[in-house]
Amino acid sequence: MTAPRAKGFAFRVLASAPSGHARAAVLTTPHAEVETPTFMPVGTQGSVKGLTSEDVASTGAQIMLGNTYHLWLRPGPDVISSLGGLHGFTRWPRAMLTDSGGFQAFSLGGNLPRPAPPSGPAPAPRKSLVTLDEEGFTFRSHLDGARHHLSPEVAVRVQGKIGADIQMQLDVCPPGDSARDVVEAAVSRTTRWARRALATERPEGQALFGIVQGACFADLRRAHAEELASLQPSFDGLALGGFSVGEPIPKMYATLHEVAHALDPERPRYLMGVGTPRDLLEAIDAGVDMFDCVLPTRNARNGQALTRSGRVVIKQARYKNDPGPIDAACSCPCCAGGYARAYLRHLYLAGEMTVLRLLTLHNLHWYGELVRGARAAIRAGSWAAFKARTLADLAEEN
Repeated sequence: MTAPRAKGFAFRVLASAPSGHARAAVLTTPHAEVETPTFMPVGTQGSVKGLTSEDVASTGAQIMLGNTYHLWLRPGPDVISSLGGLHGFTRWPRAMLTDSGGFQAFSLGGNLPRPAPPSGPAPAPRKSLVTLDEEGFTFRSHLDGARHHLSPEVAVRVQGKIGADIQMQLDVCPPGDSARDVVEAAVSRTTRWARRALATERPEGQALFGIVQGACFADLRRAHAEELASLQPSFDGLALGGFSVGEPIPKMYATLHEVAHALDPERPRYLMGVGTPRDLLEAIDAGVDMFDCVLPTRNARNGQALTRSGRVVIKQARYKNDPGPIDAACSCPCCAGGYARAYLRHLYLAGEMTVLRLLTLHNLHWYGELVRGARAAIRAGSWAAFKARTLADLAEEN
């Protein structure tokens, strides 16, 4: 199932783990090569909160994500296009990916079908800014109430103007606890939208990834992956969407281990919106190449530092007089710069913005170290030992 590549794109697997399905590869894009496994910091509105593009690059990030929904509404794709596309607009020199905006329709919604509880009828839909039909999502902007329609074709055209290296098809993401018939309907509609996305003209130097849905029904996931991989013209990569939307974590891991390695091995595999360091380790072992998640940056803004031995909740009283860094083995500007836990706690309690920047740098640096270590271990043939050691360290909460 060799997939034709968009102009300037290639994907090459360098090494695979002797056991499991972990692999190290290189994704070539028009702006940069991306070594995988890789983690994409989330720059929702063209910015990782509190950081410059230079800051983000210093964490080891090779690719960054922008959100189509937010960038479409503000400042608008025409403004971004006129200022050099998302790369020029944000001054980010490396690879970029934009999502389709579909998940925001899901998260703003609430009117998607939901399963009935065992003891009674399905709950009434929550008040929603979004309606869903075969043509796409119709919604009112959370900024000014203006009415918009997001179809598979509009998603491709808007992302084309925004100009990231990789864009995503529009998909339907059902809640994690949905009944099988609801998930089957979402899978079918996502396939129909995939065909429409592939038929829509986009810049020749921009890749398009398809999104595999199916919740935790492994058979639906595998069948959907095969169907999307067979479409012509073809997708440049395949993503797993609809995880971490309410399903139990052990169930997510079990499904990933059944499904991820079954995605076309000649294309990059992207797990959307996941997750914790443990999530990344399990998904890499299952065969995933690419990740994004708001967790490291959001947790930083909530005063949580992620380390190789668990979380540091900096506001806790036990750090009031602590002279040590967040993580003595970390080389990020926060830790290597000698900032004491006591000082960071003081800044956080005082509401100083500096601490949010320092903790964000630290968390993204830790994620960068995690995937860099994973790549090295896979190439060295020591992936299983690396995974076991890292998981054991993470069990030691600070």
